[in-house]
Amino acid sequence: MPMAIEDLRQELTGLLGDRGLLTEWTQRRTYESDGLTGYRIVPALVALPEDVQQVVGVVRACARHGVPLVPRGAGTGLSGGALPHADGVLIALSRMRRIVEVDAANQRITVEPGVTNAQVSRAVAEHDLYYAPDPSSQVVCSIGGNVAENSGGAHCLKYGFTTHHVLACEVVLPDGEVVELGGPTLDAPGYDLRGVFVGSEGTLGIVTKVSLRLLRRPDAVRTLVADFPSPSAAGDAVSANIAAGIVPAAVEMMDNLAIQACEADAHAGFTLDAGAALIVELDGPAAECDAAFADVTRLCNENGATSIRIAGDASDRDLIWKGRKAAFAAMGRLSPDYFVQDGVIPRTRLGECLARIDEMAVEAGLRVANVFHAGDGNLHPLVLYTAADPEQAERAETLSRQIAELCVSFGGSLSGEHGIGADKACSMPTMFTADDLAVMDRVRAAFDPHGRCNPDKVFPTPRLCGERPGPYRPHPLESAGVIERM
Repeated sequence: MPMAIEDLRQELTGLLGDRGLLTEWTQRRTYESDGLTGYRIVPALVALPEDVQQVVGVVRACARHGVPLVPRGAGTGLSGGALPHADGVLIALSRMRRIVEVDAANQRITVEPGVTNAQVSRAVAEHDLYYAPDPSSQVVCSIGGNVAENSGGAHCLKYGFTTHHVLACEVVLPDGEVVELGGPTLDAPGYDLRGVFVGSEGTLGIVTKVSLRLLRRPDAVRTLVADFPSPSAAGDAVSANIAAGIVPAAVEMMDNLAIQACEADAHAGFTLDAGAALIVELDGPAAECDAAFADVTRLCNENGATSIRIAGDASDRDLIWKGRKAAFAAMGRLSPDYFVQDGVIPRTRLGECLARIDEMAVEAGLRVANVFHAGDGNLHPLVLYTAADPEQAERAETLSRQIAELCVSFGGSLSGEHGIGADKACSMPTMFTADDLAVMDRVRAAFDPHGRCNPDKVFPTPRLCGERPGPYRPHPLESAGVIERM
């Protein structure tokens, strides 16, 4: 163990105790990746602070010893944003899970970063309030991680992303200073430093407390599943609905491969031979909701829907969403490993882009399942592969990167809600000029002049892009259970 890490270990043991600092390799290996398991690095140390004072102590100790640090929430991120640094400290915030205050009168809640997304809505349900952003991993993903990645979810089409619902953040900067960004209202006076911080992927500091905006439960909710012969036909239905001025709460699409996996996992009643399924949900005043729902049904039929299933009640609606939100986990039924992308394209080019992705998959000899937020063109193509086959793993990583860059070529972006992380950092020059990246790096340096906070993420660097580790490949003896990776 390097001298700086050994000295830091002793200091952090005094601060956190044995229970708050993981030093054994088997314990540290638990944190070697986030939800993107294709990239794995075991951190030198794992700190588990329980309050903001301990976070400050860990950050200041890292600064004194010149050691990099990586913040981590629940580890459900899908871009390698919480990938550890081999010579650094991973700061896991999962023990900071207090609900600090519920202010129902002003429709606000303040929580620590380890509180889960779904827990927020449960905590305010008795006041007929809820928290709108709803990532598929909302049962386990943390608010701190949502802030870092600017997470969205199925209902972001109408209600926006995390940044539209964060009022204020308490943040520990990379030198250990504690600051408050934002205020009690969304449009606080002065520079929007809250907006700069949300979505910064842990590169500007560590969030230790968050104040969130809550919404009233809608009067009515209507949900349908429309089957189509192809994703292209379903994409035409999406465009027709948006062009008609209808703004659903959510519009989700699954292709046949995704339908097969989700139905086997959740038994939600999806049609197994459908080329694509479109889930459309509207909410709001009952009369308005019913009128718009009739228009959605008509437009789906006019654009080739082969069948339409309308949720009969709340339990039926919950089952439909259970099937959709199980999609990423359900892919394990089709393949032991996958890369998931998060590119955004104009809605009007959905069919064209999906057709090109199919062609690229055939050229690479791989399967790609598509499940995504069709309403705002946020694609989630899942490239299926077997990590035990190194050559296949290499092809999968290449195809995944090419799909992300394809979205940029269609006039879109590399990410809608999963972030850039380590996975797409080297693709950033396809979307931004050198001057763009230099300005972003200057903003980062204003918060973290020494570049120790979540290094090697978001921005392309010669070291990162010249020495990318590539997808993790177990040694044959490791796969056979003869050896363990150290």
